[in-house]
Amino acid sequence: MINTKRKTVLTALVLAGTAIIILSIAQSFKGFDNTAATMNRQSDTVYNIKSFKLPDEVTFAGERMPLDNFDTRESLEREILTSAYRHSSTILIIKRANRYLPLIEKILIKNNIPDDFKYLVAAESEYSNMVSPAGATGFWQIMPETGKEEGLEINNVVDERYDVEKSTQFACDYFMKSYEKFGNWTLAAASYDGGRAAIDEQIDIQHQRNYYDLLLSDETARYIFRAVAYKLIISDPGNYGFKIEKSDLYPELKYTELKIDSVITDFSAFAQKFGTNYKMFKLLNPWLRKPFLTPKPNKEYLIKIPSEGMRNIEKIENGELTF
Repeated sequence: MINTKRKTVLTALVLAGTAIIILSIAQSFKGFDNTAATMNRQSDTVYNIKSFKLPDEVTFAGERMPLDNFDTRESLEREILTSAYRHSSTILIIKRANRYLPLIEKILIKNNIPDDFKYLVAAESEYSNMVSPAGATGFWQIMPETGKEEGLEINNVVDERYDVEKSTQFACDYFMKSYEKFGNWTLAAASYDGGRAAIDEQIDIQHQRNYYDLLLSDETARYIFRAVAYKLIISDPGNYGFKIEKSDLYPELKYTELKIDSVITDFSAFAQKFGTNYKMFKLLNPWLRKPFLTPKPNKEYLIKIPSEGMRNIEKIENGELTF
């Protein structure tokens, strides 16, 4: 039997221990509440999920998009929401656009193609030399047989679908022929995705010649809206939730061009002669698919050589590149 004094001491110890446990639990809940409150505040300020107000008027290639039609409005909204919340991919598209759009713009101007066609590249390949499961390749996603038919050199040594300038010229030729056929730029752009024959077939079936009034395959039906969504986001990233500084954008690649019509047996040695390396050489000339060049007879190739300091971020930011 426990004596009274000892029993009192033990009871006091038990009560004290219980109080400590209760206090600890209370503090834990308080800490949880504080953490939850902090997370809620961060959620409000950092990750604000919302819809976006569409502009009052939107055009593609100077042609008005009929946003007073509910289906047109919802189609554009779908692509804006998809692109705006496809965070990493869309950020990369915005960054790359700063590097490649000036080059693409010059070729569009030269061929009298509307400026908005540069946003089709975002929809096609995200401004990268992408290869699709079907084999469509490059910025403009050109299939091998189609490219060859239009005069592009495509083999295991040279594949001009990877050449931004030549593939953009290919696309311009296609757009102009489609414009001559359909009489408007929106259908000309849509035909690049769906093909002229498929567009023609639907025009014959539906007796409509307006892209926004035609029922097309899902991919072609989304094509113009996707391009316009990228147009809006690239032109004003902040309006769609992207906080991107000018310094975040990828700079244009500066280079000189050499005319080559003879065999080059070793690109590594060739690059070193011009103060660069194989990696940078192939970065600027992705259409050269092997570490050597065996040119076609009587054909001249333009090979890009990086300008001094092209790779150096500090020189780029300070404007110290030489050309």
